Amino acid sequence: MEALFWCCLVFGALIAIITLIFGDVLGGAADGATGWLPIDVNHLFQPVVLSGAVTVFGGSGLLLDRYSSWPNAGVYAGAVTIAVAIGAGMYFIYVRPMRDSENSTGYSMEDLAGKRAEVLTSIPANGFGEVLVRVGAGNVNHTAASFDREEVPSGTAVVVVEVKEGTLYVSRMD
Repeated sequence: MEALFWCCLVFGALIAIITLIFGDVLGGAADGATGWLPIDVNHLFQPVVLSGAVTVFGGSGLLLDRYSSWPNAGVYAGAVTIAVAIGAGMYFIYVRPMRDSENSTGYSMEDLAGKRAEVLTSIPANGFGEVLVRVGAGNVNHTAASFDREEVPSGTAVVVVEVKEGTLYVSRMD
């Protein structure tokens, strides 16, 4: 029994070190390996959660075996319970908040329809100007034309009505 706990403790510690060095590759492999599941549980099988749980299982099993008077089955059950609790804690305290905080800077031009913008370069009635649109955590500049075919001076708040051929067609905010 003690040999199993020592193996889990050492194996979990080695996996933690390997995860520290190759974490992105292993995280992608975990996503691919669980892609067949009908529910989204990929984040539960992240290497940091698994290696943490295996390490805690080994360590808590050693401590329970040495310092408690429980029978072998009780030691195993206690070690599994502690490992699951710590693994769940790692998921809810570390993995889930980090996953939810990820921001992407990628966007599609079609996503800009309906967005608010500010005119940077005046837009003539039958010509082009420039607008500043807030996308995600940043701002982007785009070529714009007036949707209503009227002049729009710089500094005016507008809304993107339509996106055609890489040009934003905007209308004044009223």
